[in-house]
Amino acid sequence: MGLTYLHTMVRVKDLEASMNFYALLGLKETRRWDNEAGRFTLVFMAPPGQEECPVELTYNWDGDDSLPDDSRHFGHLAYQVDNIYETCQHLMDNGITINRPPRDGYMAFVRSPDNISIELLQQGDHLPPAEPWASMENVGQW
Repeated sequence: MGLTYLHTMVRVKDLEASMNFYALLGLKETRRWDNEAGRFTLVFMAPPGQEECPVELTYNWDGDDSLPDDSRHFGHLAYQVDNIYETCQHLMDNGITINRPPRDGYMAFVRSPDNISIELLQQGDHLPPAEPWASMENVGQW
């Protein structure tokens, strides 16, 4: 039996805000499907060169009151980054809260506009501890 990874799906309340968030992480839209009959849009976003590993943003045109306020039961999406400090600074500069700062030079967590937990992991070895990260406290849940 063969097995092929396809995608991870998350439901979103505000498609543009969610797409902007994932774009800040470096993901690009790889395909989109607007379904008139079902009144929904699917947007697939993936890191450049890794189009086979997308996140599927599912947006219901008429709203989605069934989405929970806290999506912790989902777990998280994980992305490896070239420089955890630069990535976190870029996100902070664009208004994103760093819920679990990369105090260890290796791991951080942020949340999407739909409260999806995103784990960021440093590629290769841990970076040396650096401020403001080393003394930054956790914010909220991650």
